Amino acid sequence: MLKVYNTYIHIPFCERKCNYCDFTSITSTEQKIDEYIEYLLKELEIYKRKVDIKEKQKTIYFGGGTPSLLSIENLKKILSQFYFDENTELTIEVNPKTVDKNKLIAYKELGINRLSIGIQTFNEEKLKLLGRIHSSEEAINIYKLARNIGFKNMSVDLMFALPNQTLEMLKYDLEKVIELNPEHISIYSLIWEEGTKFYRDLKAGKLQEADNDLEATMYEYIINFLVEKGYIHYEISNFCKPGFQAKHNSIYWENKNYLGIGLSSAGYLANERYKNFFNLKDYYKKLDKDILPVEEKEILTEEDTEVYRYLVGFRLLNDEIIPRGKYQRKCKKLFLDGYLNSKNKGYVLSHKGLMVFNDVMTELLEI
Repeated sequence: MLKVYNTYIHIPFCERKCNYCDFTSITSTEQKIDEYIEYLLKELEIYKRKVDIKEKQKTIYFGGGTPSLLSIENLKKILSQFYFDENTELTIEVNPKTVDKNKLIAYKELGINRLSIGIQTFNEEKLKLLGRIHSSEEAINIYKLARNIGFKNMSVDLMFALPNQTLEMLKYDLEKVIELNPEHISIYSLIWEEGTKFYRDLKAGKLQEADNDLEATMYEYIINFLVEKGYIHYEISNFCKPGFQAKHNSIYWENKNYLGIGLSSAGYLANERYKNFFNLKDYYKKLDKDILPVEEKEILTEEDTEVYRYLVGFRLLNDEIIPRGKYQRKCKKLFLDGYLNSKNKGYVLSHKGLMVFNDVMTELLEI
């Protein structure tokens, strides 16, 4: 039986869907959430017959949606199914509007030792545009409260290349996040996903995409600014203080196995990648029949596994990739063209390659 040491748990509920978000999310009520947790536990029970999660978990990650909408009782129910200790990286994503002092204290008592706080921007106008339910002040206050309670591993999410965002606005966001001094910073450019309010407004001419040159300038500024402040740029969109690389997310980039449970969750077990149903009724219907709610499944060949090794592995900027077979020649060409740097026996992405990562992967993998 396959031993699994890393688990992702998807909580799809939100108080209100953000205007840019295409993740699976559902407006929450206490009754809806309670019902969902019961089904989530059913799914976990089925997996216990197929994989071994009796060993101590290295990472457990509650993502969403807004996992911080969960009651402490429901969190207890889920965590009681796992063996973990203080060395397990146990993360929960937090919307500042959905937690208070008591909830943060309860998190700590449950063993949650890492918070990922979705701030996105400190600009009030942009927060409203994004559809966020919290203010900048609320985000700062919750962060400081969590720090005072004793959380020593905290990550902050930011976004850039927002509609009509200037470089000065971005600089303000970066200065504010440095004042908070988190151990980890994730910073993503806005992606205009089909099906979102932002995408509809873009097509209607109500919003405009950021200029490509401005977006590139912003990204370069972010890198230079955060590295100068002592952060390690260890992944395309992620920065950390020494010793605080996100262990769970690194599982994805290192192409390692993990169990994914919950609506629309993805997982990777042995040579199989899977995605759960995106529709809640379909998810429930399968579990009512004692069947795993998997909608898509991909059995990986050796070649598929090799492709994933480069596709996700090159995202880690300090970990060398040693190419094999036909990829040796391709990596050598990308190196000669300046898109890769040599490191020990392998290669890492160069700054030039970093700025056009998708193009580099297309050339390497002939996507």
